[in-house]
Amino acid sequence: MEDRKLTVRAVERALDILMCFTKNNELALTEIASLIGLHKSTVHRLLTTLEDQGFVVRNKETEKYRLGLKIWELSMHLSQSDDPAIRLLPAMEALRDRLGETVSLYLRDGADRLRIQAVQSNQGIRRVAQVGVRLPLSVGASSKVLVASAPAVDQEELLNAADWPESVDRDVYRQQLAEILEKGYAISIEEREPGAAAVSVPIFDRNGQVAAALSMSGPVTRLPADTLREHAPVLMEAAREMGMMI
Repeated sequence: MEDRKLTVRAVERALDILMCFTKNNELALTEIASLIGLHKSTVHRLLTTLEDQGFVVRNKETEKYRLGLKIWELSMHLSQSDDPAIRLLPAMEALRDRLGETVSLYLRDGADRLRIQAVQSNQGIRRVAQVGVRLPLSVGASSKVLVASAPAVDQEELLNAADWPESVDRDVYRQQLAEILEKGYAISIEEREPGAAAVSVPIFDRNGQVAAALSMSGPVTRLPADTLREHAPVLMEAAREMGMMI
């Protein structure tokens, strides 16, 4: 039983190491050890195993690690038939071409939202949205869309969490959630990023459940509040069509 616990713990730690690369493409041993809170000798042993198996690669000049080709090999075997990031991509591209701004797709994962797909604007000055980025649910139009659709008990658990930022007033946030449910969309202006603005709507699947949040974002100079509200019906219609695909 003790050996089994040690084995499981080693697997958990190895997975923690791999997840560190969601924060940076290349990391040194000391950086990884700091991120997961383990001694460097332990991390080095795990990295050596991951390197032997091809899951990480070590740059011999910088002594930094990056993800290996085994990760890519695994990703090629992901089921894509039901993946909204794949199925909704053509519709997202069409929406980008119509509105001229960056279009993103988000899923909720615990107390975060995860950007699973993005189509970048073709304009010279644009907001670049990286796929795979994990963001807090406390700010941003897409965050509030995802929280607004969650059960009340989940909302209160999120709002009463110890790590809820003091800068975000809970009562104001609750009022915003109510307004989103009434209007069907959310807007945000420089809530998370200076100079950025966004409008987001929920995508309901065929069972009437919120499957994702669809967002359009760009520079606030092109997207003041009035313009965001004008684009909201376009996103809502696109979301209805996307919902029939998932």
